Amino acid sequence: MKNINRISEKERAYVNEVLDGQFATSSGSKMNTRLEKAFAARYGTKYAVTFVNGTATMHTILLAAGIRKGDEVIVPPLTMASTTFAVLQVGATPVYADVDAKSFQIDPKSIKDKITPKTKAIITVALYGLSPEMTDIMDLADEFGLFVLEDNAETMLSYYKDKLAGTLGHAASFSFQSSKHLTAGEGGIVITDDEQLALAVRRISSLGYSGVSSGKGKITKNDIQSPHYFRHVSPGFNYRMPELCAAVALGQIERVDELVSRRIDVANLFLEVVKDTKWLESQFTPEHCVNSYWTFVVKLTHEDIDWLTFRNKYQDFGGDGIYAPWKLTYQEPFYKNLDDKDENPNCPVAEELQKTLLQFKTNYWIWSDAEKQAKILKQTINFFS
Repeated sequence: MKNINRISEKERAYVNEVLDGQFATSSGSKMNTRLEKAFAARYGTKYAVTFVNGTATMHTILLAAGIRKGDEVIVPPLTMASTTFAVLQVGATPVYADVDAKSFQIDPKSIKDKITPKTKAIITVALYGLSPEMTDIMDLADEFGLFVLEDNAETMLSYYKDKLAGTLGHAASFSFQSSKHLTAGEGGIVITDDEQLALAVRRISSLGYSGVSSGKGKITKNDIQSPHYFRHVSPGFNYRMPELCAAVALGQIERVDELVSRRIDVANLFLEVVKDTKWLESQFTPEHCVNSYWTFVVKLTHEDIDWLTFRNKYQDFGGDGIYAPWKLTYQEPFYKNLDDKDENPNCPVAEELQKTLLQFKTNYWIWSDAEKQAKILKQTINFFS
């Protein structure tokens, strides 16, 4: 297996192209425009809008979808708190649905149990690179008239029933943060086929400028120089992605197959190591899904070995370390001080899983490093067997 450069000459060339333009306003958002077109083309969607990060994306989508104070949005508790924060930012109330014990994804049955007359949206999370059961979720959305936002910060090119995760809901959010499949150091992008939603997303992210559109982020010089020009048709935020970040992300989307395949190859190394260990249960990937493995995750079920004991021994043998899942969002200190909150989250499966999941890195660009970690994992398993 060959080694891979996380950042290649392609990304460097695009960055230099931006620098050579010396940030002249006439250069506008050329890299952002190219990135949006390339990303939309890869996902087969009509619209893509770039963002400063993958949390601003979700905040904006919810605003564009009309989610406001008094509304409820169903979210999973086993994920980064940003998913909940986006709900809070629009003044809505996050309501927590439990997760599936095998796939670790938000459970459609629990979603249905949490729907009330106040429910207006569902945010799914493709946790660790795997899509939730989107057919069941979209059926619920159709039945109850709910908006579905896919939080795909942890996935890239994963599939659900031969469709790309990100093309299944009404809109999807992706992240280019440094640990993600594709990175620009920071950044995000929204995709959708809904023209009016895309226009609202663009306007909210671009200070409410009248000169932007669902497919265009730049205001023309002739317009903005006129004393008669009305700039702002609605309130908005400055959530636009810097051109330097867009340049790096453009190079990354052009290399997406190589970068995602490496994560899958590393995960397969780890899968081979744990496959016969009954007390390490890997994340279940249904046959109708393709997992892109942002991280490789196993559930530790050994009665005599706790999480820290296993992690410490892995490190003793030279392992890079193991990440724990986030505390459930409703267990975090900030949550108890909220005025509008889910008073009875009741997610027992997620609460149990959070204590047992071991998250292993898959972003090894030097193949021998990945092989070394797989051998250390095997050594750790043998020590406790």
